[in-house]
Amino acid sequence: MSDRTVFFVSDGTGITAETFGNSILAQFPIKPRHVRRPFVDTIDKARHVREEIGSVARAEGRRPIVFITLANDSVRDVIASTDCAGLVLDMIRTFVEPLEQELDLKSNHRVGRFSDTARSQEYHERIEAINYSLAHDDGQSARNLESADVILVGVSRSGKTPTSLYLAMQHGIKAANYPLIPEDFDRGRLPGALAPHRAKCFGLTIDPERLSQIRHERRPGSRYAALDNCRLEVSAAESMMRREGISWLSSTHKSIEEIATTILRDIRPDRLVY
Repeated sequence: MSDRTVFFVSDGTGITAETFGNSILAQFPIKPRHVRRPFVDTIDKARHVREEIGSVARAEGRRPIVFITLANDSVRDVIASTDCAGLVLDMIRTFVEPLEQELDLKSNHRVGRFSDTARSQEYHERIEAINYSLAHDDGQSARNLESADVILVGVSRSGKTPTSLYLAMQHGIKAANYPLIPEDFDRGRLPGALAPHRAKCFGLTIDPERLSQIRHERRPGSRYAALDNCRLEVSAAESMMRREGISWLSSTHKSIEEIATTILRDIRPDRLVY
């Protein structure tokens, strides 16, 4: 059973409201039921959502929590009115309007990073980075590695692909990823394509037991997923990265966000200032 229903209501995608709301909710030992309502940009849509909030409040016997990012005052007033059965937390009135007073400027009341994307250089850089990361996923291509911002290395299923895509989507980082395989360990050195770009390499490792579980989901009962094989691969990969002077961390208990931030700090600290 969910401890509480939480609505994320926005006139855009709702991602900003949900990201902010989740970071606040993470401070409390609850398991909320999430309801995202994006593109609420008319009074009629807002009334429909307000009715939905009321229905949930009546069914659950307690008021839902409602995070909103609504730029239009008329639409916002529908959700934030006393008729709404939820606890409404308004990002614009809480953060944007006080900043308007402090800066003595009127904001455009657009929340999030997706406005005017056609004119945004940052948006086009992110698209280019995503295309690059997809083309260089799992060692598919060794071309243009000199263009990479970072090259993730590690054994298969250690988290390289989701991390590289997160770096591309969230930070516009061109991230290639390259698997270390038993043949590399037998040779005792980095793959030839990576050697000239050692300074861009960042390693991911993982607990062998966890790696075995992940691989069994992909190839159950295989030698690839066997625990002793996973132990050998992880040990050999860590030894290689240590020998080659490549920074690395374990993905076992870290979120993609934590891994990406560590990589940015070590490889591209300039991307932490923007």
